[in-house]
Amino acid sequence: MTELFEKGLKVRKEVLGEDYVNKSIAGADEFTRTMAEWSTEFCWGALWTRPGVDRRTRSIVNLAMISVLNRPHELKLHVKAALKNGLTKDEIKEIFLQVAVYAGVPAGIDSFRIAREAFKELENG
Repeated sequence: MTELFEKGLKVRKEVLGEDYVNKSIAGADEFTRTMAEWSTEFCWGALWTRPGVDRRTRSIVNLAMISVLNRPHELKLHVKAALKNGLTKDEIKEIFLQVAVYAGVPAGIDSFRIAREAFKELENG
């Protein structure tokens, strides 16, 4: 593994949780392993470790983009990560209201539904 992958793995575990990342890595097969390694190295190692924007701000940007792209699995994951990175439920609500205005009400509605599911999962452990 490269140094960038190792840096990315560390950040990924800090943001998404060690259990989630370990399960994700263990679940990778011959077909998906390259994508898992590539995303860890470049998304988490090359981008999330850059000093220009803090993790909280990166979470804000991710929530908006992922909700607009209609990626529910990733959105739920990043709602949980955003809370770890210091966002409040009220701030997440404001982000999704802005998504609704600029990207469409259906995107906003789905984002609220997914966030509520993420909040319940965190509350229920």
